[in-house]
Amino acid sequence: MSQTASAPGPGDPTKMARLRELLSRHQEKGWDEAWKDEATPWDAGTMQPALQELVESSDLDLPRSGRALAPGCGRGYDAVYIAKSLGLETIGIDISPTAIKAANEYKRAVDPSANVRFEETNFFAINDASFGLVYDYTFFVALPPSMRPEWGTQMGTLVKPGGFLITLVYPILPYTDAGPPFYVRPEHYEDALGSTWRKIWDRVPEKTLEAHVGRERMIVWQRL
Repeated sequence: MSQTASAPGPGDPTKMARLRELLSRHQEKGWDEAWKDEATPWDAGTMQPALQELVESSDLDLPRSGRALAPGCGRGYDAVYIAKSLGLETIGIDISPTAIKAANEYKRAVDPSANVRFEETNFFAINDASFGLVYDYTFFVALPPSMRPEWGTQMGTLVKPGGFLITLVYPILPYTDAGPPFYVRPEHYEDALGSTWRKIWDRVPEKTLEAHVGRERMIVWQRL
């Protein structure tokens, strides 16, 4: 039986409509406007139980040293958890300065000593192949589908051979051409990543948020 916790879902129609309005009006800067306006329907107010379930599993040997990256980190719940639970030097990035400010405030509130830092950075501008782990939750689905091949290429640049890419696939909903979040299925990640990765974990999480039940899948890839 799934263990669930209550949290806001991604489907708040008012916040979703406001987010899309801001992105239409301001383009990339719309993400920061959304944070300023609190039009952030993806912000669950807590770290993802599915990530905790994965980290605590004895079935997968994730790295316990080195560096991790969390693109589109938002308020940084999961980045802080990765740093604390795996002992990795973790970098959370976002293009919204308001999100980065919120992430630093969250870190100070929960664990100022956590080995995590937050940077206002464009994911596609990073040129650093030294990450042993990258974590993607709602970053992939925030990108227009036309950018997914570029996402896959950049992941191949950032994750060193033998490193891991954790993808929490969400929200898995009926088809729509509207977004973000854009329509997604697990195979879309495989299509974008290509042949230089192998899938080593593919499960429906048992620990999850109430709003995520039946809408998410945890897939982990290893760089060849």
